[in-house]
Amino acid sequence: MSGLLGVRTCPGPGETSDLKSLLGTRLREPLTEARFQQLFGSAEQEPGLPAETRLPRLWRLWRRRAGACSGPGAWRLLLARLPPLRWLPHYRWRAWLLGDAVAGVTVGIVHVPQGMAFALLTSVPPVFGLYTSFFPVLIYSLLGTGRHLSTGTFAVLSLMTGSAVERLVPEPLGGNLSGIEREQLDAQRVGTAAAMAFGSGVLMLAMFALQLGVLSTFLSEPVVKALTSGAALHVLVSQLPSLLGLSLTRQIGCFSLFKTLAAVLTALPRSSPAELTVSALSLALLVPVKELNVRFRDRLPTPIPGEVVMVLLASVLCFTSSLDTRYNVQIVGLLPGGFPQPLLPNLAELPRILADSLPIALVTFAVSASLASIYADKYSYTIDSNQELLAHGASNLISSLFSCFPNSATLATTSLLVDAGGNTQLAGLFSCIVVLSVLLWLGPFFYYLPKAVLACINISSMRQMFFQMQELPQLWRISRVDFAVWMVTWVAVVTLSVDLGLAVGVVFSMMTVVCRTQRVQCLALGLAEGTELYRPLRKNHKLLQVPGLCILSYPTPLYFGTRGQFRCTLGWHLGFGEAGKETRKPDGPPDIVAEPVRVVILDFSGVTFADAAGAREVVQLASRCQDAGIHLLLAQCNASVLGTLTRAGLLDRVTPEQLFVSVQDAAAHALERLELTGPKICTVWV
Repeated sequence: MSGLLGVRTCPGPGETSDLKSLLGTRLREPLTEARFQQLFGSAEQEPGLPAETRLPRLWRLWRRRAGACSGPGAWRLLLARLPPLRWLPHYRWRAWLLGDAVAGVTVGIVHVPQGMAFALLTSVPPVFGLYTSFFPVLIYSLLGTGRHLSTGTFAVLSLMTGSAVERLVPEPLGGNLSGIEREQLDAQRVGTAAAMAFGSGVLMLAMFALQLGVLSTFLSEPVVKALTSGAALHVLVSQLPSLLGLSLTRQIGCFSLFKTLAAVLTALPRSSPAELTVSALSLALLVPVKELNVRFRDRLPTPIPGEVVMVLLASVLCFTSSLDTRYNVQIVGLLPGGFPQPLLPNLAELPRILADSLPIALVTFAVSASLASIYADKYSYTIDSNQELLAHGASNLISSLFSCFPNSATLATTSLLVDAGGNTQLAGLFSCIVVLSVLLWLGPFFYYLPKAVLACINISSMRQMFFQMQELPQLWRISRVDFAVWMVTWVAVVTLSVDLGLAVGVVFSMMTVVCRTQRVQCLALGLAEGTELYRPLRKNHKLLQVPGLCILSYPTPLYFGTRGQFRCTLGWHLGFGEAGKETRKPDGPPDIVAEPVRVVILDFSGVTFADAAGAREVVQLASRCQDAGIHLLLAQCNASVLGTLTRAGLLDRVTPEQLFVSVQDAAAHALERLELTGPKICTVWV
């Protein structure tokens, strides 16, 4: 056993035997960085190596890449890019097959009405929602690493896509279109939606090629949850005209939510009593069923498919009562059987839709990666964020050839799949079988389905997103900053738009990180009596201070944004002041009258990185200390920071003997330099 026991006073002549008998302890000299590397070797090589040193590394990298072209290398690449080759040989058929089959069929049944509902939200005919519930699910089952993830149509993406489609392909002002004109308008909108799926797929594949899966970390959990919660409110308001049977022009752009509310209130006297009744009855069935599924999730063998029951009841009611002809209730109509002919989206549209495809790609990846991570942590397996980029990029790009609109993982169906007993991506294949049967044979049964029911399904599927606001009190108690990020993002999404709200949320979230790095305190450290521990000086702590010795800890990255604070804080502690200016006193312990500083130790253990501006600031500090006769010691610099400081010219101001591996070693050296009288502090090792 070896480690640092404590700091004690040096023994007198009669105490030597007692010290040596203490678990075989021995004293050692303070370790500098150079001495440590001489004894134990360098842990890391600096990036600025000479060409002779870099060549062997480049040669090894080339050989490793060339090895990927060999037979074993190609097989490893195939295993990495086709996850079923890894998990299928270990599939527990008896234990998992039934759960995957039940969960897949359950999710597939829900995909049918939800797909048609979200297609209307995207401003395309309902059958294209079924296509989007089939092709992406099939592709993700082959390429995705999320075992419990359910992909397909997602309300937030449908809302964002629909807004862009309405802006790029607006409906004529007259509104009274013939059948042929309506078909032409729908075809243009389908092409635009497919082009957006193609564009977002290309962007995600480009991110995969650049290995940018780490970008998911920049979309924090408060940003994602506020985005989906605010988008749910947009979905609710956008579906009000369908609930009330009003034919209104879709509002787009900033403040569209309030514009839609104003238009609905203005046109409220023209609402259809028949569609309002259908909507009220649908919500009266769907909302309680959702609550039952949540409350009795552990007792129900499989969730109650309320959407399917509602679709069947509404279709039968509309058919028997002739609601479409007698009361002008809007119905789905004929769903074309089979699959659309593969067609490359109009590439001329790509420049126009690129600005809309980028936020869609980011939201797709952020929601899918965060959702996959949640269930991966819960069921103890790992996901590959870069492989997820490949899976969702390929899903969007390939499915766009079959006139699908943008898709991603969905909150509601993923939760449904887990509750129904799904275990692997095989459940997605069973879901595809259900959707395929509807596309091939069961489509005519949805002819009389009222569109108001699909609007109700859209609203009821937002339940989980609305209830995310219940986490706000807990978030307030845990972190006020995250609470502020949540609220700013939500307000921006609701008042502006989903894509602009996302941009505001990401920028604000990153700004909070930057601001927090500029609000940290430079802490003066003192020695806890009877130990080797150095802790921040506080009023209520019994800490020792050595006259003439100042130990400072700077616990934040040192870059261009913090260099001014670093100069100000260190200047106050060391007594430096610019002519004609008063150095601001930083937050910290009360003033302690002491003799002038002769030795200063900078604890850089909290400095995770330093840029050129920060490194030059440290070099200037060393020069000022040298001019003032202060001996500067640096402790616990990591290899990256030390390399940056070295390249900035630090070793022109200090010697390698002034760089120490720990604060304790630097303090021991400082005490020797100060030539303290009486007992000296020594470091005890066992």
